[in-house]
Amino acid sequence: MLNWLINFSLNNRLLVCVLARLLVCVLAVVLMLVGGRAVMRLPVDAFPDTTPVQVQVNTTAPSLNPQETEQQITIPIELAIGGLPGLENVRSISKFGLSQVVATFDDDTSIFRARQLVTERLQSIELPTGIQRPQLGPISTGLGEVFHYVVRSDNPQRTLTRSCAKCAASPRSTRGAGSKNNTMSSSSRSGL
Repeated sequence: MLNWLINFSLNNRLLVCVLARLLVCVLAVVLMLVGGRAVMRLPVDAFPDTTPVQVQVNTTAPSLNPQETEQQITIPIELAIGGLPGLENVRSISKFGLSQVVATFDDDTSIFRARQLVTERLQSIELPTGIQRPQLGPISTGLGEVFHYVVRSDNPQRTLTRSCAKCAASPRSTRGAGSKNNTMSSSSRSGL
């Protein structure tokens, strides 16, 4: 069989050469078409989201100081959340009247699954009377604030510059689709 193939190739060199080139050209065209189709379906993100999967649990307790907030609210929430599947770490902060616990999950965990798991565990927590039930924070990422702008002027009256920013630039920045909040801050430092 092998001898027949070698003899056929040697006797019909022109035919084998043409067929090989034709086969290579057809395969190249097919690969270009498949690659072009894949590129058209490829989701491209200008700002890839590198934020880990996080669930934020907020509890307000207006009558408690930070130590009481930690002991009566934050620690029970941390203990309830501990051991969830995919949980990487738990961070918390306790202030006057506020307990905030942030649970970070691995990247393979869906944000919705993580929120469901945390919500189920929060149902079993017993809090002191008069304290509101813990609330989950919004689903957000580190890309919430993307656009910052600065308005500068040589005019010594900073109120005029602020008015310009407030009346002209700020409203225009919220015209885009998906724009919601627009916060302004001013600086009185010299040399701006």
